Amino acid sequence: HKNHRSSLPLVQINNYFNIYVSRSSEQRAKTAKARSAPGRPEGPYRAVGAAKRLATSLHPGVDTLDKMFEYAATRFPRRDCLGTREVVSEEDECQGNGKVFKKVVLGEYRWLCYEEVLTAASQLGGGLASLGQRPKNNVAIFCETRAEWIVAAQACFMCNFPLVTLYSTLGGPAIAHGLNETQVTHIITSRELLETRLKPILIEVPRLQHIIVVDGAPTSWPGYPRGISVHNMAAVQKLGARPENARYRDAPLPSDIAVIMYTSGSTGVPKGVMISHSNVIAGITGMAERIPNLSEDDTYIGYLPLAHVLELSAELVCVAYGCRIGYSSPQTLADQSTKIKKGSKGDTSALRPTLMAAVPEIMDRIYKNVMTKVEEMSRVQRTLFTLAYNYKLEQLAKGNGTPLCDRLVFGKVRSLLGGRTRVLLSGGAPLSAATQRFMNVCFCCPVGQGYGLTETCGAGTISELWDYSTGRVGGPLVCCEIKLKDWVEGGYRKTDRPHPRGEILIGGPNVTMGYYKNEAKNQEDFFADENGQRWFCTGDIGEFHRDGCLKIIDRKKDLVKLQAGEYVSLGKVEAMLKNCPLVDNICAYANRCAYVVGFVVPNQKQLSALAEQYGIRGSTEELCASEAVEELVLKVITEAALAAQLERFEIPRKICLSADPWTPETGLVTDAFKLKRQELKTRYRDDIQRMYGGK
Repeated sequence: HKNHRSSLPLVQINNYFNIYVSRSSEQRAKTAKARSAPGRPEGPYRAVGAAKRLATSLHPGVDTLDKMFEYAATRFPRRDCLGTREVVSEEDECQGNGKVFKKVVLGEYRWLCYEEVLTAASQLGGGLASLGQRPKNNVAIFCETRAEWIVAAQACFMCNFPLVTLYSTLGGPAIAHGLNETQVTHIITSRELLETRLKPILIEVPRLQHIIVVDGAPTSWPGYPRGISVHNMAAVQKLGARPENARYRDAPLPSDIAVIMYTSGSTGVPKGVMISHSNVIAGITGMAERIPNLSEDDTYIGYLPLAHVLELSAELVCVAYGCRIGYSSPQTLADQSTKIKKGSKGDTSALRPTLMAAVPEIMDRIYKNVMTKVEEMSRVQRTLFTLAYNYKLEQLAKGNGTPLCDRLVFGKVRSLLGGRTRVLLSGGAPLSAATQRFMNVCFCCPVGQGYGLTETCGAGTISELWDYSTGRVGGPLVCCEIKLKDWVEGGYRKTDRPHPRGEILIGGPNVTMGYYKNEAKNQEDFFADENGQRWFCTGDIGEFHRDGCLKIIDRKKDLVKLQAGEYVSLGKVEAMLKNCPLVDNICAYANRCAYVVGFVVPNQKQLSALAEQYGIRGSTEELCASEAVEELVLKVITEAALAAQLERFEIPRKICLSADPWTPETGLVTDAFKLKRQELKTRYRDDIQRMYGGK
């Protein structure tokens, strides 16, 4: 019944079930005892397709990432693989507030075919080896998402150089920590990041010897510490093309480390997660099974950080099926994006992708922008849009299509993403119900909401694409199984009814090797069961519904206790209040205090409209600094919180407004737009004192 027209999950076939296998009376007794013991895990839950055995690979014998790419290049040698748009022109545009933005006009996509990418990667690997890089010694990549990133990654996979990935938005100390901890001697980067982020910290990374710049650089630049050589990537490839350097390849084993992925970290120093070739292969096998009809006819748009497990996994899935990947950035994604010159095409219009991944922050932004435009329509237009929207929601609930509405009403909205998108994948954080419904209706394609972590190769669950229910992340993928463990302090137990609840534990071949040089944390977060299978303790709280779908309901680290003894889940409060149109982002705070407060990034248009209702005018900065406006926003937020059925003690009693959005560049959110609570607390220290009466 995997059919777009199937009914909603309330009456759908139970696609997952709780596996409970025991082969002897002794084992049955042991398992029964384990199940009844307090604090022990519940489950495990598996996909029906993995009832007897968890999936480990897409194709027989293709058990490492170099083999996977060679397999694709053999099947699709002349198919487009990696595409980059050429820059036609650049100019500075002065805004009304005096700020200057760089605007670009971009041309068509230029493509490398699979065969060309394989050759380029092979040559780069040989070139790195000729510069002294050796198998099982780490290579770092510190670069924006672009075609050269994947070429460099494939070069490392082929030559068994573990690839250390670092977010391009990490701060200097975090970058230096990652490079020193992994003892890299070679790093691959871009010219801009070398000048702006790497150059100031090179003196702190004494082992570094070679810098390979992907987008052109002279062979030596002034101002670098002695002993460091700077190379052009094309020159290194030319070096690797020499016959004598082709002998350096040392094929990896499935158990060898493919990637050491440094998490951006919402708290503390970033941790390096060791991911083997077999881990990645298993993870993308699970993801691919949940995306129907993947083929070489698909086009994927890559713009999220490749140093994030969601983007890397998505692109490797595409490579495995011969899809083409066109590169973009958040600043050039759509016609209205900040760097696109007015009147010229953004990347989605030029590429017209069929597949796209997004974090909720980006989908929320699209949703609020479109709904703001709807509010600006004439009364008749707005009424027609609302009627069509509600009609389509009703038809989706019945499993019916609405081709006339799609063409006449939602076609213009759908064209924002190029008009051909057939699957949207959401990950990184929970997607609000309002945004998920909006994407399903207005973009005329299903949203597959997923759940996974770097420690599980991004794999865990993805909702079935015909499942239009909201707030859930689907059932387990075929590569893993999930069980629940009681968290008594938070009040969650696997015996809870109607839904078992508890900490989510993920087990399977996609569970990674652990944290690099951090045995204490490995002991805390990872364990192996009696069968030798690895498990990861996520720290997230979930509940399983009767049809086998998982819902994320809380986070252990987000639970705080108020002075009166009530427990508040900060993540839950934030998720509820982000549905308020006035709120672009919010961070709740209540560290052993009497009540909850909040830092709020308001939606600028909604804020201006609210202020005007009460005769208050001014710039966004002036409105955010106004105590009167603060009170008005707090009133709206309180009403939204009550409507969402938050308890009185969970509702922020005071707030402060921020005129500046929180982006990875500000250091207040991760690259996946998760809140960095410690940094936010530091930024708003004075406001916290004010909101708690000077305490």
